[in-house]
Amino acid sequence: MTTFDKREEGFEKKFAHDEELRFKANARRNKLLGHWAAGKLGLTGANADAYAKEVVMSDFERAGDDDVFQKVRTDLTAKGVDQSDHQIRRTMDELMEQAITQIKAGS
Repeated sequence: MTTFDKREEGFEKKFAHDEELRFKANARRNKLLGHWAAGKLGLTGANADAYAKEVVMSDFERAGDDDVFQKVRTDLTAKGVDQSDHQIRRTMDELMEQAITQIKAGS
């Protein structure tokens, strides 16, 4: 194996690792977002957990974060919860940072 091959293999492993971390962080962020929204919707306990799971599953509808955002936006609006699009997006960003920190800490 040449130096170039070793370097290429190293880049491929790093890319795969980074993609796995990104997937885990997105899933964790969506779960945290689901619990945040559940609190706004007045859900607790098993109902809040079930709602958080629905938010996580909504991420598989389309590429990107818009499907998750739309799920939360639609549900909050349906229940008459006043949250701006900006507030939801800002919360998503904050929870992403929290999710990344948790994953890096191994929790």
